[in-house]
Amino acid sequence: MALLNSKAGTLNGESVQCEESVNFLSVPGTKVTIISNGVDSNRSDPSEADSDVCSRDYHDETREQWDNPLQFFFTILGFCVGLGNIWRFPYLCQANGGDFFPTLGAFVLPFFIMMVIEGMPLLLLELGIGQKMRKGSFVVWNFIHPSLGGIGLGSTVIAILVGSYYNVIIAWCIFYVFNSFQAVLPWSVCPTALFEFNQTFSLSKPVTECALSSETQYFWYRETLDISSSIDVTDGIRWWMLICLILSWIIVYFTIMKGIKSSGKVVYFTALFPYIVLTIFFIRGITLKGSFAGLAHMFYPKIDKLYSPSVWLEAANQVFYSYGLAFGSIIGFGSYNPPNKNCIRDVYLITVFNGFTALYACAVIFAILGFKAQHLLDICKVEDLEVIANSVAAYSSLNITEATDEFYRDLMVSGTIPQDLYLKNCTLEDELESAAQGTGLAFIVMADVFTKLPGAPFWSLLFFAMLLTLGLGSQIGILEGLLGTIFDIPQFKHISKPVLSGLACLFCFMIGLLFTTGSGEYWLTLFDKYGAMGLTLIAFVEIISVMYVYGHEKFTNDLHKMTGTRPGFYWQFTWRFLAPLTLAIILVASIAGELISSSSYSAWNMERGRSEMKSFPSWALWIAAGLAIASVIPIVLVAALSFFKMDFFTRSITHRASVKNKSSVSSSRSMKPIPTVTTFTDMGGHSSDEDMDKVAV
Repeated sequence: MALLNSKAGTLNGESVQCEESVNFLSVPGTKVTIISNGVDSNRSDPSEADSDVCSRDYHDETREQWDNPLQFFFTILGFCVGLGNIWRFPYLCQANGGDFFPTLGAFVLPFFIMMVIEGMPLLLLELGIGQKMRKGSFVVWNFIHPSLGGIGLGSTVIAILVGSYYNVIIAWCIFYVFNSFQAVLPWSVCPTALFEFNQTFSLSKPVTECALSSETQYFWYRETLDISSSIDVTDGIRWWMLICLILSWIIVYFTIMKGIKSSGKVVYFTALFPYIVLTIFFIRGITLKGSFAGLAHMFYPKIDKLYSPSVWLEAANQVFYSYGLAFGSIIGFGSYNPPNKNCIRDVYLITVFNGFTALYACAVIFAILGFKAQHLLDICKVEDLEVIANSVAAYSSLNITEATDEFYRDLMVSGTIPQDLYLKNCTLEDELESAAQGTGLAFIVMADVFTKLPGAPFWSLLFFAMLLTLGLGSQIGILEGLLGTIFDIPQFKHISKPVLSGLACLFCFMIGLLFTTGSGEYWLTLFDKYGAMGLTLIAFVEIISVMYVYGHEKFTNDLHKMTGTRPGFYWQFTWRFLAPLTLAIILVASIAGELISSSSYSAWNMERGRSEMKSFPSWALWIAAGLAIASVIPIVLVAALSFFKMDFFTRSITHRASVKNKSSVSSSRSMKPIPTVTTFTDMGGHSSDEDMDKVAV
């Protein structure tokens, strides 16, 4: 129901003076009393009557706020800039090449376009609606309409699923950090085993699994994960991983235990430290042999990739996850802003830093990968030239140590070498084309690079400490989607935040135990692939809800009042048409892709010393389906309950939160009676025109 044009009234007993159209939420039992000449008795000037009370449903003056704008910015930045910038974005750039637009890759161009048409509109929408209503995700969507409360619950479900396995990645980083405190990195050499022959003599040789694979692969799969042969074989909990997981949750708990009061102090480090480390690695990287070849490969022209729909779909998905949209976290972070914060400017700043970080991290990784590729090429070149020198009389006096890459490349295509020598014929491009992503890039490829550098333990410690802080910064944001909902539920207000945070961490820790088993990485792959599939749907419902339920004009006015800037054509067009259409295409394409493709995972074969693709068993696919729809169920369920007027829980939460928002202001206001009173009690549902006639004095 609404109060119109300079009318004053009370909401559940509170005196209000409204100078424009105000929306009081349709909560059962909400009593709205309309008065004439209502003036805040604590103000000397009637014109200064508190117009904010008219939107008290949105403005919670008791809500915590950031200590300063920088704290908010670093928190958002730490959440958006995560592990994906290190091990996902570089892989996508490598896989899709480049095209010199100017010096922008074939993946980078679609990435930036998707940032503009998808990322920025959704980021401003979530920041703006959180800042306006000053509540977490769950309560915000209930405020907009009771049938939309499931959006916040869906985000909470995803936060639980992602947060449970994300801390396992942090635990892996802790394990590698601890193992970096050694003079010789343990993944730089193969362990040896003693083999006896006829009980007469013994021989020490590298263990077979390590000899068949590599030192870094063996350490990752056997020493770190002690991985089983398939997802069917759980094979118990690995105690060292359990200890690291406990430690990771202790770190996270003490970071988030008091909400932004505790996490706000940590974000200065988690946001800035990765940039310091990236800069150190960039300076070191460009001094290494082959680094510029790696950077050139990053922008190698593959213009045909721009015509591939999969590239644009990958770019859209990368943008979606790089902003951390639909977790409910951005809404929560925005709710801690003061009402007059310029969130439009924040969106521009976050976008610039997000894009810059993606490119910067990509350049660092490719410079280092270029060094690794050059190192492998040098080894291959020496092996091939030794074979040629020993087999071809014309090259018997070849000086292998002084042979250049150009000489080797020309020799391979000269036609003077017999074909039956079975040479490797290596090229730098082939070495760079061997794409790696995710844990393979971080814990195998990069770990192997550090063994080739002087002072290897230092570089290893620096890199995995950076991954640890990146993971922690993202985890703070992920868990805000969970804790923001818990903290805003009035039924839990009597429980302290440290206790609620501890219970939430314990619950996620119990789920995370699954990932410390022998098949833990396979389970993590399953959760990572399907647990967050509902994010796109949630984002789509969010933007439709704000634009067409809350109202795009009303939201535009809200932003204008808060920031002093009225969103123009770009924002209106992307909010109302372009972004929803893009999300719908992504959603349909993702679902279709999953239905027509076989679901598989990479399993380690210890007998062969390599990874092999295996199909998920049928029971695992049922679990995958459950994970995929887990976040959708609350949306459908709450909407159905609201339709049948059975949503007592969500309405009571909204009502209690609304009353609580007002209580802190009512207590400071004069209780002096105000004459000329008309009362209307909202029993639920939307107000009719007849009701409006009763209210508008």
